[in-house]
Amino acid sequence: VFVIYTCGLRWHVLIFLFYLSHTVSGQIRYSIPEEMKKGSLIGNVAQDLGLDLKRLRAGRARIVTGESIQYTELKTDKGILVVSERIDREQLCGDVTPCSFSFEIILENPIELHRVTVEIVDVNDHSPIFKNNHIKFEISESATLGSRFVLESAKDPDVGVNGLQEYVLTQNDNFVLKQHSNPDGSKFAEMILQKPLDREENPRLSLKLIAVDGGNPQRSGTVNIEITVLDANDNAPVFNQSVYRATVMENAPKGTYITTVNASDADSGSYGIVMYYFSNLKENLADIFDIDETTGKISVVGQIDFEKDKKYDIRVEAKDQGGLTDLGKVVIEIVDINDNAPVINIMSFTSPVSEDAAAGTTIAVVNVKDADSERNGQITCSVDTNSFKIKSSLSSYYTLISDVAFDRETTPEYNITITATDSGSPPLSSARTLHLRISDVNDNAPLFHQSSYSTYVTENNSPGMSIFTVSARDTDWNQNARISYILEDTQISGSPVSTYLSINSETGVLHAVRSFDYEQIKQLKLVVKAQDGGSPPLSSNVTVKIMIQDQNDNAPQVLYPVQTSSSLVAEIVPRSADVGYLVTKVVAVDVDSGQNAWLSYKLQKATDRALFEVGLQNGEIRTLRQVNDKDAVKQRLTIVVEDNGQPSRSATVNVNVAVADSFPEVLSEFTDFTHDKEYNDNLTFYLVLALAVVSFLFITCLVVIISVKIYRWRQSRILYHSNLPVIPYYPPRYADTLGTGTLQHVYNYEVCRTTDSRKSDCQFARPCSQNVLIMDPSSTGTMQRMQNEQNILDEPDSPLENKVFFKPTGFGCMAFVGEYKKRGIEGPLLNSLSISPNWKREWLHN
Repeated sequence: VFVIYTCGLRWHVLIFLFYLSHTVSGQIRYSIPEEMKKGSLIGNVAQDLGLDLKRLRAGRARIVTGESIQYTELKTDKGILVVSERIDREQLCGDVTPCSFSFEIILENPIELHRVTVEIVDVNDHSPIFKNNHIKFEISESATLGSRFVLESAKDPDVGVNGLQEYVLTQNDNFVLKQHSNPDGSKFAEMILQKPLDREENPRLSLKLIAVDGGNPQRSGTVNIEITVLDANDNAPVFNQSVYRATVMENAPKGTYITTVNASDADSGSYGIVMYYFSNLKENLADIFDIDETTGKISVVGQIDFEKDKKYDIRVEAKDQGGLTDLGKVVIEIVDINDNAPVINIMSFTSPVSEDAAAGTTIAVVNVKDADSERNGQITCSVDTNSFKIKSSLSSYYTLISDVAFDRETTPEYNITITATDSGSPPLSSARTLHLRISDVNDNAPLFHQSSYSTYVTENNSPGMSIFTVSARDTDWNQNARISYILEDTQISGSPVSTYLSINSETGVLHAVRSFDYEQIKQLKLVVKAQDGGSPPLSSNVTVKIMIQDQNDNAPQVLYPVQTSSSLVAEIVPRSADVGYLVTKVVAVDVDSGQNAWLSYKLQKATDRALFEVGLQNGEIRTLRQVNDKDAVKQRLTIVVEDNGQPSRSATVNVNVAVADSFPEVLSEFTDFTHDKEYNDNLTFYLVLALAVVSFLFITCLVVIISVKIYRWRQSRILYHSNLPVIPYYPPRYADTLGTGTLQHVYNYEVCRTTDSRKSDCQFARPCSQNVLIMDPSSTGTMQRMQNEQNILDEPDSPLENKVFFKPTGFGCMAFVGEYKKRGIEGPLLNSLSISPNWKREWLHN
């Protein structure tokens, strides 16, 4: 796009926009007069570049000038460019035209680079000035007509039309003024003798030389010319060449020879001696070059810099002793050498860069300058890594772009060295290192150190105990690598896993919520999720198996013989039993596992230890010897069942054995078994309960007695004061019939017994397996069972032909009612007990 518009008479703007693959670039050119006030408007940058004001603010638009003075300021709120410093064209550019300075406007996100060139238009703010106030000449009166006398040039820092335009010489009869122009555009003048001088008539002449510029208003400068007329000098010096040409290397050392000028004078004597001078030499050149007055040898006395001046045009004046002169020209060309290394300026640099940035992302914009010329100023840029590449965007501007996809976990940062090398011989280079950091993106899920975990915990652990620790790592950074551990919602035996275990979300430590029981659950299988703190979060799962280890926390349980508080078991051994006779077998189990469930059986206590033995592994009780008549009928064995745990646990069972050949013998000893049982372990509880009940009854009785006493007193008072007859009340007598039986007569027995008798329990025999006699010592249940059997006994064919029961009739006294048939005691005993037919026949026989 190319746009030109005019603002006033002097302002012009030229816009070039370049659209590159990664960086949008543009170029604007403004023209303004020098010496503008601070804050003066230069141009509307936003409008000229087609940028919105919001874009200027969001892109942090700024001016980059490098090392030069910043003469302008960008107002991002208005999008305009204004003057920030006084601009003096003569100070900025000197004699160079046109005069301009350049800078860049940088915008970010995305990066835009716009080059702005401001041309400074000269104004006529300087008058022509002569170096000296007086010019003196000594001219022989014999000087020939047409002799030339070079005059000192005036200096005007302004350029163009405002610069020096012409010289004016005051009116006189002897001299006329002739003006000349140098190749660089500067002007000088010389006086030409048009009328012979006459020393005798005018020994001295006073003239004025006026230098005039072309500005508006016009400015001028004046110098006085004083001429002294001498005796005759017929010949002026003459240079043997009109132009001398020479070359010198840049940075040539002081004293370096350049060239020699030579002029000859036909006169003799002192008028033939020629002296050489620089004519109208600029101030800066006087510090660089020197000429030998007698020999005309020109040499270097100062620093030559090709980057400042590439060529010098010097006027050399040859003058004899008579004052006659000739003017020659020396052209000195400077040969550039590669003495300036490239200079790298970072215009824009973005760091950090997200790791998900695509290849081709612009990282930085750099400006590279080399003050040398031609090949010495031709620059190539390179980077020291294959991950980036640098491309030229504008003249002396380069864009650093990424060439690969970033991975922060592999390379979190880059040190990028940009090297700029010129094409000189030898080449010079410079480098600039950029430290680029890569910002993290949550692109890695947490990873556990193992694919699965397994551990062991002993049962009966304390709640809250630390069981195991799972650990995961996340190669991301900061919040994206912050891992939280979560228990997945699974079921264990129908219950949520949270009722068994909990996990510390930060450390991954698993804690037991409750105590585990190996007998209820043997293994816990759960899933732990590790989740990072990214957005969106990433996670991974791992399976954890927790095996419960058994502990010897259960004592063996005896299944047979059954131990109850309401009945006792008696094993019957005939006296004819041989050695090794199997009496019974103690059966026990242990709900623990492994060696904790290995059971062994030991005989702890026995009435006769020499008569019985217990199998260590199987619990079988056998006779050790032949049973004889001397052995007691009632034998009691205490068997200890012990497991193999550490420490071991045990259970004790009492086995009652009846050694007898006849059932009456067993029956006679039968009732004694029931009185050997141990007192209840909860005796203390019952005593406290009984005390509480007795206390309650005592208080209740006191209240009732007092109430009755008060009531009777009140009744007596009422009767005393009334006329009603008193009729006493007697309760009826009750007859206690104990039921009717099948016999014609009822036999009643009064049995009086002491209150502390331990044989006042009601006994009733219940059917049992063969060779086993079971007695029920409690009356509870016997009466109910007898009531349930009442209807059966009333039937003619009832198998229960007799019933025996007891009923308390007072403190320590019971009434016993027995009904018998013709066979006497045979019916009730044989029908109440379940015994073998052999025993039954033997009983009936006896």
